[in-house]
Amino acid sequence: MLPLRRSLLKPLYGSFFCRRHLALRNLLDLTDRGFFQGIFPDTAAPKIKQLFTSGQQSIYAGFDPTADSLHVGNLLVIMGLIHCQRAGHRPIALVGGATGLIGDPSGRKTERNQLGESVIETNLKAIEKQLKQVFENHEECLWDTSKNKSPLPSLTIVNNADWYQNLQLIDFVANMGRHFRMGSMLSRSSVQSRLESEDGMSFTEFTYQIFQAYDWLHLLRRHNCCFQMGGSDQTGNLMTGHELISRVERKREVFGLTLPLVTTEEGDKFGKSAGNAVWLDGNKTSPFALYQFFLRMGDSEVEKLLKLFTFIPLPEVEQLMREHTREPEKRKAQTLLAEDVTLLVHGENGLKQAERVTNALYKGNVDGLAELNYSDIKQTFQGAAVVDLLAEPGMSILQLALKAKCFPTENDAVRIIKAGGFYVNQKRVQNIAEVITTGIHILRNGVSLLRVGKKNFYIVRWQ
Repeated sequence: MLPLRRSLLKPLYGSFFCRRHLALRNLLDLTDRGFFQGIFPDTAAPKIKQLFTSGQQSIYAGFDPTADSLHVGNLLVIMGLIHCQRAGHRPIALVGGATGLIGDPSGRKTERNQLGESVIETNLKAIEKQLKQVFENHEECLWDTSKNKSPLPSLTIVNNADWYQNLQLIDFVANMGRHFRMGSMLSRSSVQSRLESEDGMSFTEFTYQIFQAYDWLHLLRRHNCCFQMGGSDQTGNLMTGHELISRVERKREVFGLTLPLVTTEEGDKFGKSAGNAVWLDGNKTSPFALYQFFLRMGDSEVEKLLKLFTFIPLPEVEQLMREHTREPEKRKAQTLLAEDVTLLVHGENGLKQAERVTNALYKGNVDGLAELNYSDIKQTFQGAAVVDLLAEPGMSILQLALKAKCFPTENDAVRIIKAGGFYVNQKRVQNIAEVITTGIHILRNGVSLLRVGKKNFYIVRWQ
């Protein structure tokens, strides 16, 4: 994939192309990229560096199945696990088949709605598949085997339901409960903020930190996992796990690595602004929509996001930003960011699809639109009305617009079409008597894309 990747980049940068063989054995060096917000304990940097440089370590991060897809807010944690893998360490993704039934209160103002076991199971399968796919895309598209001869350590996925289903409640409370201190647990910011809220906090949510702490203890014992990675909102849970292990496994040392919570310029959680998550599942957020999400990032944000969401070495990021500053209208930095994230999440085919749609929509490339199948178009224009029509000889533009229910009345249709507010396959059409023609109005994929104004799309499937 890398030779193709370089050929894609050369038109943007001439002789400059971005290498993908960044691999830092000491993961703390990623601090230079703004990757780590903190470590725990905060005095442990020398010991952590020694462990990372002396041999393979196991690092885990958790993902609760609160939905049937991860979103871009989870992507930084996934990037952290991939950086571990690139450095020769062992990444472990824990999916919370058990903790998903409880609900993490961190960063929440209200309690999560309880999910049924069947929903949890469906979500677990989807998230496991997604994690595997992202790691496969990374190895295929963004890992340079010519520079790195050793194979990447495999991703290990574990489900905490596997060890909780065999634990007896009384035994667990008797053996583990005595190691938790109420004062420490009540002092966590995630607990304090909820206790002070109008709705308060349920006992169920309060126990979440106990189970996350025990997860770490279990992984330490079974997988020699001394490191846990999570967003900065997980600091309290990491501290609880560290305290449990320090009491139960007195001769073992464990460490927490916290990542910054990425927010937009408006302060919204990244990928969740206005309550609309940008999903990693292509059926929920198309590759084109993901590509556009990163392509539209502001100039003030793009350097930070290149450091966090790509594997481009820092000197090349700096060179790229110098070029971007000279010609910001070309959006070189945003383009590379969008390409790399789309490659990671959706692979080569997903990137090609996103670029085809982009060319079709914004560069007037009708051939690109014709290459998309119906499912691609439907994913790209989520929410667009879908209409099945029979191709009738002599059908006019006005008749098409009315049959597709693009306008409430014929008078509205005539007025708006003549004013230039109606498009067929991204081409403005103003002649209401123009006859529908195969190859122009009806693409070779048997679809027509109609648009009224800027955002109202209609998909016509011809029978």
